[in-house]
Amino acid sequence: MIPFRHQTLEKIMTISVAQAQLFFLAFTRIMAIILHLPVFGGQNIPSQVRIGLGFALALVLIAWQPLPPETAAIGAFVYGVSIAKEIMIGTLIGFSADLAFGAIQMAGAAMGMGSGFESSRIFNPALGEAGSAFDQIFVMTAAMFFLVIDGHHQALIAIQHTFDIVPLQGSLPFSGLESIMKATSLFIATGIHLALPVMAALVLTDLTLGLLARVAPQVQVYFLGLPVKVVVAMIALGMSFAVIFPNLTLLFKSMTENMLLFVEP
Repeated sequence: MIPFRHQTLEKIMTISVAQAQLFFLAFTRIMAIILHLPVFGGQNIPSQVRIGLGFALALVLIAWQPLPPETAAIGAFVYGVSIAKEIMIGTLIGFSADLAFGAIQMAGAAMGMGSGFESSRIFNPALGEAGSAFDQIFVMTAAMFFLVIDGHHQALIAIQHTFDIVPLQGSLPFSGLESIMKATSLFIATGIHLALPVMAALVLTDLTLGLLARVAPQVQVYFLGLPVKVVVAMIALGMSFAVIFPNLTLLFKSMTENMLLFVEP
């Protein structure tokens, strides 16, 4: 009985070359996706952590069925084409996450454009781009809200479902181009909608300062307007969070839905 058990265990623990190739294909797709998610693959996250996360997700998210050791390996040319397809599929799926966080960044930039913060731009490690301090506050608050509402869990579930819709070595989804165009326009409109309360408050502030300059020309409106617009922008942002947070919830929900919608056959 002992030799039999030893042979059975050795057979189970044997990993064929074909199995290893399939695992690397899954790893390639997952890495192409999480590189577009700032919470998972931002530039402030070390490469070793991102690779380790992709490796762990490839082990956990996919229900592996062990292949027999004698299973033939995939040819070099076909395997190279399969890797390229998985990179394209992963990039297409991750593009929806890029759109969602891009809408947030666009909203923050639109808010900060007339707030007086635009004169000092600093590097944003979450998105890998420079932005104003006002932009930083809004983007980091949105990223924290993404984690609070378990958006990262929904994103992982969506990544798992992509392997059900487009299995490994599956064909490229060509029907998602129309969905990409619709999602892009939707996210742009959402970004502007998020910024409207603060932008409206700043426009009213500029009108008030303009009227003040006409009524009292001796007042230095330019030097007075900078601190006033900073205070107005911060107050308007704080008061509009009650409206922004529900819209962010819908934004992140549509992000995970589009991750699957982009690859539907």
